[in-house]
Amino acid sequence: MSESVVEVEGLRKSYGELEAVRGVDLRVDRGEIFALLGPNGAGKTTTVEILEGHRSRSAGDVRVLGYDPERNEIALKERIGIVLQRTGLEPYLTVGETIDLFRGYYPRPLPRAEILALVGLEEHRDQRVRRLSGGLQRRLDVAVGLAGDPELLFLDEPTTGFDPMARQGAWAMIRALRGLGKTIVLTTHYLDEAQVLADRVAIMVRGEIIAEDTPARLIGADETTVVRFRIPDGVALPPALGLTEAQDEGWAELRTVTPTRDLHALTSWAVEAGIDLDELTASRPSLEEVYLQLVAADPGSEPS
Repeated sequence: MSESVVEVEGLRKSYGELEAVRGVDLRVDRGEIFALLGPNGAGKTTTVEILEGHRSRSAGDVRVLGYDPERNEIALKERIGIVLQRTGLEPYLTVGETIDLFRGYYPRPLPRAEILALVGLEEHRDQRVRRLSGGLQRRLDVAVGLAGDPELLFLDEPTTGFDPMARQGAWAMIRALRGLGKTIVLTTHYLDEAQVLADRVAIMVRGEIIAEDTPARLIGADETTVVRFRIPDGVALPPALGLTEAQDEGWAELRTVTPTRDLHALTSWAVEAGIDLDELTASRPSLEEVYLQLVAADPGSEPS
């Protein structure tokens, strides 16, 4: 059996009459990337802050690396790293100086050269923080989180505002950390990021976890295939095929659990009618589509 790094049973957190977290159970295993997803106000930030020891709970049992984070013990703090969505690093220090500053807080820190290599900042070690691009600053945030050689790393929205190339670089960095045996708890609003990186995901809505599994199994639970193509000018869609006009104008869409049969009927109709089905695609739902369906099923939830 896998060794658990985080164990949560019956977690509750109330703010007066508002119950932000309502009976959450979850487990994070050593060496995995675990993504906690949910719309704004779902309770995921409160849950993570309780795991980090920054917020007390109202009820339930929480163990992080065998410790109760609410006890604020140094032995736990030395074994975890936290990368917040927004940080306030000293702008006039260099990258190397910043890393050394935080390394000094731990009894067994990672060597500076190793940290620089892990986050891809070797060439920037003498550059001042204020001169770094947004993507490089985020890498430095992760470097600070790694200063104490943590077993468990909390990453909060690690690629917010990144361009596509910077996001790919950040994903590679996170995979490299997992390859070193680090356990990572990730929160993100990018569902493609969770699908690419996470070994398991949990989806929270209104303080409760409504789904938890690997991305592949969550996606596989929906057997629907979506067929789409551009509607040729002047062509009426035949009702017998079950096609509908998609919300984005100019597209036809078919959702089916028998794609082979229905694609055959569709293409046979097109060949007989002499119609080209431009940009024809057939695809399974993504994690984002499954997520939106789950969240939309809760009438009180709000979009991310």
